[in-house]
Amino acid sequence: MALDGIVIANIVHELRGTILNGRINKIAQPENDELILTIKGQSDRYRLLLSAGAGLPLIYLTDETKANPITAPNFCMLLRKHLNNSKIVDIYQPKMERIVNFKIEHFDELGDLCYKYLIIELMGKHSNIIFCDEDMVIIDSIKRVNQFVSSIREVLPGKKYFVVDNFDKANPFDLDFDNFKNIITNKSQTIEKALYRGITGISPLVANEVCYRASIDSGDSTESLTDGAILHLYRNFAALIDDVKEGNFSPNIIKKDGISVEFSSIKLSSYNNDYLIEPYTSPSTMLEDYYASKSNHNRIRQKSSNLRKIVNNHFERTQKKYDLQLKQLKDTDKRDKFKLYGELITTYSYGLEAGAKELKAHNYYTDEEIIIPLDPTLSPIDNAKDYYKRYNKLKRTNEALTSLIKETASDLAHLESIQTALDIATDEEDLNDIREELVAQGYLRKKASKGKNKKRKQKSKPLHYISSDGFHMYVGKNNYQNDYLTFKHASGDDWWFHAKQIPGSHVIVKTDGKDLPDKTKEEAASLAAHYSKASKDQNAEVDYTQRKHVKKVKGGKPGFVIYHIYKSIVATTNISGIQQA
Repeated sequence: MALDGIVIANIVHELRGTILNGRINKIAQPENDELILTIKGQSDRYRLLLSAGAGLPLIYLTDETKANPITAPNFCMLLRKHLNNSKIVDIYQPKMERIVNFKIEHFDELGDLCYKYLIIELMGKHSNIIFCDEDMVIIDSIKRVNQFVSSIREVLPGKKYFVVDNFDKANPFDLDFDNFKNIITNKSQTIEKALYRGITGISPLVANEVCYRASIDSGDSTESLTDGAILHLYRNFAALIDDVKEGNFSPNIIKKDGISVEFSSIKLSSYNNDYLIEPYTSPSTMLEDYYASKSNHNRIRQKSSNLRKIVNNHFERTQKKYDLQLKQLKDTDKRDKFKLYGELITTYSYGLEAGAKELKAHNYYTDEEIIIPLDPTLSPIDNAKDYYKRYNKLKRTNEALTSLIKETASDLAHLESIQTALDIATDEEDLNDIREELVAQGYLRKKASKGKNKKRKQKSKPLHYISSDGFHMYVGKNNYQNDYLTFKHASGDDWWFHAKQIPGSHVIVKTDGKDLPDKTKEEAASLAAHYSKASKDQNAEVDYTQRKHVKKVKGGKPGFVIYHIYKSIVATTNISGIQQA
């Protein structure tokens, strides 16, 4: 999700209320395309991050500190020369563009008061931080752009700064109904595209929200709109822009399954109950949390990729072995037929001629006549012995395969549980637990430790939720945590929940001897359904019982238990309304 004009407007509104008229007393450039300005306001000190990264352009207030290079880059030194102890006298966003202008007042070498402009453009790969004099002539920029890079605009010292015409997009603050109607009906396209392609600062996310508020399908063609529908759409759009003008923002992050998926500075009513809307009072905090969450999620996914590959490879090999064993087991089904043949040959062999190729015999078990193939080179008694021999061999094979199949099925279930644990993992300690389990089960070779054996100081922690009735609910994120919660953390009268017959987390509800209310029971079941292989389904069946009825299988794999006294409930996998501790 990129920054749109409304989020930028929200940031500018916050900056005007915090650092406007503040003085810049530190300038750092920790990355090639990033600045951190330390600004002393009237009542506090602030750090402002400006990033022109092509993949992640950002602007927000932060408490984070970053290590700086030993030698400051030239652009940083230039800014220090001109802007140390300078005063920010204006902060504004031109025409709802993804641009923020800082007008800065300072004294030059002769002691004369003068003005400079620090401009951050947040436009994807075209993002830049540009430093201009009071006539908007470029002094320098964090990224220099020559004619070979852009034929439209050079960003070089001495060049006049200007904003490239944004494809004739309209300024949303100047739109009346006639202009709006012209934009919408200009050409045939989806209504969503007409909005974000025709109006500055409007992202697809905001365009879709405007359509939703107007009860119009954003994917419909503009040609399908009546004049009445366009007027209704305009009124909803105008109401949103009025909120922006008046500074009525609602920064929030949209989450699904605990993962941040979108952010916005307006209320997004188009998202249904499958999503959790987390409100924020500050757009800076919203952006910092959103990108920190996304960064952590991506980092964990990346770090777990090697483990996933190992687990998936073992799973595929084990699945092939399981399928082969089932096929071999099916081949043993004819063992009873061979036993019958041997028995009938022994019973009726007295009438056989030497060299006979078959025996017609009465099957006294089914009262039917059957034909038994014979080896003409063998005597009747030897044919019987041969069938008994084949029967005994298949019988031994069947017994061995039955045991092996049970063991292989257990291995498959265990590997599936690890796959689910990798999906649930939220931090590196979770991955360390899974890695230890893979080593202990022989799926992964243990790395040689350097020096003395060092025990891992920090262990991963289960998830912790609070039910609507105030009960503490704990969710294991992997098999080791499941064992800990069930057999060490829980007492006998606490309640245990698990998705029925599929890999998933153990959920423990601490009761302190109290009866379990129905609402808490439903919420605990939803946690068990959500943190299971059925998480992508709408509902899942969940078993629950008191902890005292759950037993550890002797010699069983981590996280595997048995229970015989239990009840079941169908629970939703949506946990957006459950409070996390």
